[in-house]
Amino acid sequence: QEQLAESGGGLVQPGDSPRLSCAVSGPILGTGLVGWFRQAPGKDWEFVAYIGWDGGSFDYSEAVNGRFTISRDNARKTVYLYMTNLKSEDTAVYSCGAHYVGSYYSRTSYKYWGQGTQVTVSA
Repeated sequence: QEQLAESGGGLVQPGDSPRLSCAVSGPILGTGLVGWFRQAPGKDWEFVAYIGWDGGSFDYSEAVNGRFTISRDNARKTVYLYMTNLKSEDTAVYSCGAHYVGSYYSRTSYKYWGQGTQVTVSA
């Protein structure tokens, strides 16, 4: 069964550098492309980053480029999102998706999702 599970969220202070994890399981998702998306309060889901199966392809949204880093450990079947220099506008539910068909940047392209993890940036 294909499953994703996020962890690492919580209440953080501006400027903190937490790490989110996305554990991927199942024969299809184990080494496939994974995308991170987020939904801020009262807003639509937005693309954050994606990483290809071997880590060689990746991209970030303009909002997080230069502050967030996506990586993966296929042996552990885990994708990480390292977040630095957090701002209040980074407050959102962060969710990872896998098994995409279509655009990396569209949430509707991904078939499987985790339950999400809340990141709240507040002093």
